[in-house]
Amino acid sequence: GSLAAATIIALAAPVVAADPSHPNYSWVDKNGERHYGDAVPPEYAQQERRVLNNQGVEIQRVDAEKNPQQLAEERKRTQAIQDRAQHDRFLLTTYTSTKDIERLRDERLDQIDGQIKATIAYIDSIDARLKTLQQRALNYKPYNTKPDARRMPDDLAEQLVRTSNEVRTQHRSMDRHKQEQISVRAQFEADIARYRELTANPSQG
Repeated sequence: GSLAAATIIALAAPVVAADPSHPNYSWVDKNGERHYGDAVPPEYAQQERRVLNNQGVEIQRVDAEKNPQQLAEERKRTQAIQDRAQHDRFLLTTYTSTKDIERLRDERLDQIDGQIKATIAYIDSIDARLKTLQQRALNYKPYNTKPDARRMPDDLAEQLVRTSNEVRTQHRSMDRHKQEQISVRAQFEADIARYRELTANPSQG
């Protein structure tokens, strides 16, 4: 009974040893062997160690010190858990059924689809303009190799460069819209699956 009582007292006040001036320690060496003594060797000072009272009962456990990478990973894991819980609350307070999520998904995908169609139409018009400019450029050097061919006017050269750049910019914009379409679809599908989990098991999360 006295040992159990000592354990309860020790756990209630984990930082106080039975004899604070002479605490005992337990630690594991590099070979995995556990040692006991009144001092932890310096090379193991940053490893996990345990403080024991004079009856050998553990009254405190000091975790191993973490390196910056471990601390960063721990923060990342903690943040991910918090983000997941926050998103779960968002799903449960925003939607009343999966049909709500599907409706919003379809609206969002329709918007992106409209942006894609508008970009395609714009690219077609720029392509047509570029072809016209390229046709004009055939009358001038360096595209026209005749000895008496004139040098291309600066404004034509500038329009060619500007229009070519705009075509490339719009194609990149198109790629972004398509990537967004994929991401949005995947996110909504994940939200639908998670919402079903949460509503099927209200205690989850």
